[in-house]
Amino acid sequence: MSQELSRRNFVAKAAALAAAPAVLPVLGANDKISLGVIGTGGRGYYLSQRAYAGNAGRFQINAVCDTYSGNLNRAKDLVQTQGKNTAKTFVDYKELLADKSIDAVIIATPEHLHKTMLIDALAAGKNVYVEKPLAHTVEEAQEIMRVVSKSKSIVQVGTQNRSNSLYQMAKTMIAQGLIGDCHYVRAFWYRNALPSGGAAWRYPMPPEATPQNTDWNKFLGSAPKREFYKPRYFQWRLYWDYSSGIATDLMVHQTDIIAYVMGRSFPSSVVATGGINRWVDGDDRDVPDTWSVLLDYPDKFHVNYSSYLGSDHFGYGEQFCGNDGTIEISKRSTLNFYPENYNGVSEAVKARKELSVTIPNNDHLAVEAHLRNFFNSILGVEKPIAPPQAGYEAAIPGFLSVMSYRTGKKMLWDAKNDKYSAA
Repeated sequence: MSQELSRRNFVAKAAALAAAPAVLPVLGANDKISLGVIGTGGRGYYLSQRAYAGNAGRFQINAVCDTYSGNLNRAKDLVQTQGKNTAKTFVDYKELLADKSIDAVIIATPEHLHKTMLIDALAAGKNVYVEKPLAHTVEEAQEIMRVVSKSKSIVQVGTQNRSNSLYQMAKTMIAQGLIGDCHYVRAFWYRNALPSGGAAWRYPMPPEATPQNTDWNKFLGSAPKREFYKPRYFQWRLYWDYSSGIATDLMVHQTDIIAYVMGRSFPSSVVATGGINRWVDGDDRDVPDTWSVLLDYPDKFHVNYSSYLGSDHFGYGEQFCGNDGTIEISKRSTLNFYPENYNGVSEAVKARKELSVTIPNNDHLAVEAHLRNFFNSILGVEKPIAPPQAGYEAAIPGFLSVMSYRTGKKMLWDAKNDKYSAA
């Protein structure tokens, strides 16, 4: 890669990728994609906001669904304010899917509901944007893959880093040889307490939420039956019944984007350790707040992953460590390139200059672009950048890491036979 390309043009191209929308045919009022949103809590509401911010005029939200009336009312208000129309409201997602006027749905519910809702949406002929992870277990994900192979619907998985301009630039730079051979990536995600001072994922619970305005049984779905318990409903990421915590909320984004940038698929082995170390007293969480995972891929490629929810100093990011240089992406918004400079490195490598580019709000832009790619795919202009196969490959490392942690064994993945085993 020439110095001119790797320095001046790089910054210009990264900024252009972040800002420029993909070309779409002009849509008439009756040509807009009719959209339903299933799960209008924190993530579903955010996705709706980003859809309006980056894709106005391409869709219309005509239906919203949630099992808590507070979330449902807030979503209806957002549609009224941003979309200038009145959305139908549903508590039962199956009633929304039965509406033949809906072309596509966003599924932004807890992880344990993804499989059933996605399969039901495909059976109803809907196009689907499903939040990551694709499912809650390996077996659920495999069932989804069997179903989608027979479906003509467009499916996009919410691993939006694939639509982030900086990761796309990193992929190009690595493919062009800027960092040389790369056999090792270090990835990490560190957080501390919530702005309110609450423990990680202990999101505020609406005091007005009650069993009368919260459909607890629909939230549980196929999960073990329990009495109504607000922390499990509003802070579900902390319980194995509904989530795999760090493994499928944070790590899945990073192992996915590493595989995308490096052209990899499944790891061949995964080993994990960690624990509940930070929030112990008076906290009934299941999932760890401390998480370390080693992933080996075929052809001599290794990922070292760590996460701790008790310190924010290092933030989050990925470091692609090549023989000739390192590309580091920090907080999805800054890309740095550092050439190697050890004794014996070639003069051509030494001559390369460090690069740094920051794109403010780039994560928001990536989500908007990911939704845009979904809409474009429905219209036949593009293909999904995160199709079900990519979502499947992204989810497997998270599932295997949880198995390793809970059994104390290294987990092996047989990609040829689509099976896992313990070492």
